[in-house]
Amino acid sequence: MQFQQLQYFVAVAETRHFTRAAERVHVSQPSLSQQIRALEKELGAELFSRARGNIALTDAGEALLPLARRILADADTARHEVQELAQLRRGRVRLGATPSLCTGLLPDVLRAFHDLHPAIELLIEEGGSHDLVRELARGALDLALVVLPLPTPSPALTTVELLQEDLVVVSSAASPAPRRPVRIADLQGEPLVMFRHGYDLRELTVAACRAEGFEPAFTVEGGEMDAVLGFVRAGLGLAVVPRMVAARAGRDLRVTALARPGLRRTIALAHRSDVAPPRAARELQRLLLRTRTAAPQGPGTDA
Repeated sequence: MQFQQLQYFVAVAETRHFTRAAERVHVSQPSLSQQIRALEKELGAELFSRARGNIALTDAGEALLPLARRILADADTARHEVQELAQLRRGRVRLGATPSLCTGLLPDVLRAFHDLHPAIELLIEEGGSHDLVRELARGALDLALVVLPLPTPSPALTTVELLQEDLVVVSSAASPAPRRPVRIADLQGEPLVMFRHGYDLRELTVAACRAEGFEPAFTVEGGEMDAVLGFVRAGLGLAVVPRMVAARAGRDLRVTALARPGLRRTIALAHRSDVAPPRAARELQRLLLRTRTAAPQGPGTDA
């Protein structure tokens, strides 16, 4: 089995067309078809169903596709690792993070990393923990900042706890000040601005309300972090957000602590167990591990 054959196979699987696949990998269509047939012969199974010109993966092809993608991703990572110079004068880091961490934790960390290694390219992907775990597993990310516990624990990943962070309630500075500190039970009947499905904060907030015996009432739902904060500023309702995000939100938002025991979330740094992150990623990992302490109390909190 040749590396090039796997490239051709993935190209056909993703385009469902031999000619377009050949154009993608810059070879002639007959050469690509010949290599696919050679791969099928070596594996002893057809990878594509070619009935009436419709290209579809067979069961064998479906089984091979995620493995082939992972092999290609690992080879790409190895190529970048070897090409990095000893002084880290070039390279890249593919980092995944939840949107709230992109807003709260990452700006300062990435600023410090960029000051140390200005030539390193930083590729950031925002997503929920579930999506980031999947991207890590298939080799599309070097590192990911996720919220524990993971929705689907994976033995193929290594996670290191970085910090625990309090959640707080934010409201419009123009609205009446809520009782302080706010209990989860006090949110019953209050209009809430809620994140989209798949957001870790949504699941945590809804679960806390249900534990108190009520369903939260949403005035607006489906937003990302910036949208949620904007809706709160406009007076559409309250939102439960991480303290680090609230600390950066500005004076037009009122920040109120949650009464004990409150709500906390655990942030962890994850990477694949079977592949060491590239050198540039290890440098960012070292910087992130310096945050392994409780998140500081943000300014401007009503408590």
